[in-house]
Amino acid sequence: MSDAALTLALSKGRIFDETLPLLAAAGISVPENPETSRKLILPTSDPAVRIVIVRATDVPTYVQYGGADVGIAGKDVLLEHGAQYGDDSGLYQPLDLNIAKCRMSVAVPQGFDYASAVRRGARIRVATKYVNTAREHFAAKGVHVDLIKLYGSMELAPLVGLADAIVDLVSTGGTLKANGLVEVEHIMPISSRLVVNRASLKLKHARLRPIIDAFAKAVQP
Repeated sequence: MSDAALTLALSKGRIFDETLPLLAAAGISVPENPETSRKLILPTSDPAVRIVIVRATDVPTYVQYGGADVGIAGKDVLLEHGAQYGDDSGLYQPLDLNIAKCRMSVAVPQGFDYASAVRRGARIRVATKYVNTAREHFAAKGVHVDLIKLYGSMELAPLVGLADAIVDLVSTGGTLKANGLVEVEHIMPISSRLVVNRASLKLKHARLRPIIDAFAKAVQP
């Protein structure tokens, strides 16, 4: 790979699938499917662009420390990352790509009177992997919470008495419904953003700019 070559960090699943049309708009195709390939580094039709497959939560870290020049990550992941690193994250976010859309919400078991608990000033136990975002949300509302960090199966926490509520991403709401939970607050809409390493933006500007411009044109309404 030459100095002008680019590395793009992506996670498997919905973000990868919805990024393919954007890459196509930039004249780049990916011949291998990360779901069936064992490779963690995928070549593209452009010999100067490669893709590294990482966990969604690791995308900002790879971009921050130069393991990738550019990446695509959800707003939820970027908020948590920014809360940890602040302005030192070294990430430039030029575009909201409007892909992998969902929402971050508070959900509780059916029958739990969340509004009444909030009015009474009760201390609520909340399970989430988005601890920083949840903390800010409840602090702004003046709600007293004990936050319990989990990494998956958030819906299970209220069912076994671990938590009164959860903060999690919701798409269709089907998983919540299947587990007897209901949304009681929408915290914010979520979509995926393009993130760029600031050093790469300067050193590889000639390679990056056409891709950023192609993405921007592709996501225009």
